[in-house]
Amino acid sequence: MAVDPTGKDLKRLMDEDPGGPVVMLNLLRFAPGGQDSYMEYTRRTAPFLKKYGGELLYAGQGSTALVAEEGQAWDAVLVVRYPSREAFSRMVADPEYQKVTELRTKALTEAVLQATVPWGKG
Repeated sequence: MAVDPTGKDLKRLMDEDPGGPVVMLNLLRFAPGGQDSYMEYTRRTAPFLKKYGGELLYAGQGSTALVAEEGQAWDAVLVVRYPSREAFSRMVADPEYQKVTELRTKALTEAVLQATVPWGKG
């Protein structure tokens, strides 16, 4: 299962840019013992969020899945706002940020990272 965006993914993100801020939905499934690694990743990436104008709007543990097929429940959900897709792209391309991404990669077995567009904008 994919957990990290590829260059092709980032190109598509930019090609489909409607402009303005972007809110990224993160759905996470942890590897055994991966939550600690992910928490370290979030601690070490906080300065990058600030540097590129990002803001963590919400982070929480998955709980009761009311409407979901078996296997669709997630361990954690994060919602992060960036001033633009360009800011997000610059952050993930930052060489210093890249040094920390292995913490995220090893923490997860599956992830969804989806850009959202405000209704009426896309």
